[in-house]
Amino acid sequence: MRDVRRDDPFVVDGRSARWADHREARRAELVRIARRTVHHKGPDVSMEEIANAAGTSKSIVYRYFSDKTGLQIAVAEAVVLQIQGALEGVLRVAPTPRDGLRAMVAVYLEMIESSPHVYAFVTRDGSVESGGPLGHFLDSVTHLVALPFARELSDHHDQRGEDATPDPAPGTAPDAATAARDSLAEVWAAGAVGFVRGAGEWWMAHRGEPGVPDRETLTAQVAAWLWAGPVGLLARERFPHTSTRPWEIR
Repeated sequence: MRDVRRDDPFVVDGRSARWADHREARRAELVRIARRTVHHKGPDVSMEEIANAAGTSKSIVYRYFSDKTGLQIAVAEAVVLQIQGALEGVLRVAPTPRDGLRAMVAVYLEMIESSPHVYAFVTRDGSVESGGPLGHFLDSVTHLVALPFARELSDHHDQRGEDATPDPAPGTAPDAATAARDSLAEVWAAGAVGFVRGAGEWWMAHRGEPGVPDRETLTAQVAAWLWAGPVGLLARERFPHTSTRPWEIR
C-alpha cells in the first residue's frame, strides 16, 4: 500500500515547518542564555561557558552559530530590537520633540548602565560597521531622531516665514526646501547619535570619579547640548540678555 504520508508534499512541508520553528525557538533560547551569561560574567565569556549555562555542549551551540562572532551578531540583533522598540515608544508619548530627544538619550544611557557587559559584547570587533546589526541600528535610530527635528525645523520656518536652509536653485521642484530641511535633520541626527554614544561610553569609563555626573544629570546635559548646540548654550549662559541667534530653535 502506498504511504500517503511519504508521498504527500503537504505532510513533508508540515514536518519541515515544525523543524524550522523548533530550530528557531532553540536558537532564540540560546541567544537569551548567551545574553544573560554575558551580563553576569562579562564580555569575554567563552562559548563553553555559554554552552554550560544552556545545559548543552559547545558543539551543539555551533550548530546554530558558526562561531562566536555569529553569536555576537545574534545577541546584537536582539539588543537592537529591544532598544529600538523602547526608543519608538518614548518618542510616541513625548509631548514635544525636545522631550522626545531627552527621553531617547535617557533610554540609551539606561541601557548601557544596566548591562555594560552586554553593551561591550555587542559593540566590539566591528559590529557597529554599516553592514553589522548595530550599524543598521545606528542608521535606523538616526532616522528616528531626525523626524521630530525635521518637524521642528518645518514649524520654525512656518512661524517665522523664513527658511534656515539655502534657497533651492531656480527650476527645482517646489518641495526642494523641504528636502533640504530633511537632509539637514538627518545630518544633525547622525551627529547626535554619534555624540550620545561617545558621551555614554566616556561616562561608563569614568563613573564614580570626582566631578563625573550621575545618569540623570548627564541625560539632561546631553539633551540640552544636542538641542541647542554646545556653542549656543555656552553663549547664552555668558550673555543671558542677548537676542535669539538665527540658528537657535525655540
